[in-house]
Order: sequence, then structure tokens, then C-alpha cells
Amino acid sequence: MHGEHLHQSHPDLIKRLKRADGHLQNVIEMMVNGRDCADVAQQLHAVEKAISAAKKLLIHDHLDHCLDEIAKSPGEMGEALAGFKDITKYL
Repeated sequence: MHGEHLHQSHPDLIKRLKRADGHLQNVIEMMVNGRDCADVAQQLHAVEKAISAAKKLLIHDHLDHCLDEIAKSPGEMGEALAGFKDITKYL
């Protein structure tokens, strides 16, 4: 179950993270240009929320994938549960 794999949500996650990356670059530029700290903090908050939402989607998708693996191969439950435990430390 570990290794390289692409879940259904990964293309959407990649788009979200690229948008967040572009937004973060704008925040850095705001700081370089001496923009107001409150404005910078507000924009950083938006980047943080976007990344947090992407992380949750990734984790939920992975957990769904683990459940599907258990349903297909109950004998692999130990490995699937290890995958659950491994990823939930990032919640």
C-alpha cells in the first residue's frame, strides 16, 4: 500500500497547492514592498487555511483508499491499519 500511487483527489490537490504557492509568493512580495502587517497577516491566514484544507483532503482520501483496500483484501487489514496510524499523526 505504501510507495508511489495516485489517488483520485491528487490532481485537484496539486491545483490547490499550486494556487496556494502562487498566493504565498504574493504574500512574500507584499512583505518585500513593506505592506501593512495586518494585510500580510490576513493573506498568510488565507494561505494557511488553503494548505490545511488540502492536507485534510489528502488525508481523508488516503483513509478512504485504506478502507477500500481492507474491503477488497481483508487479509491485508494489518497493513491498512498501519497506513491509518501512519497518516493520522499529521491531523
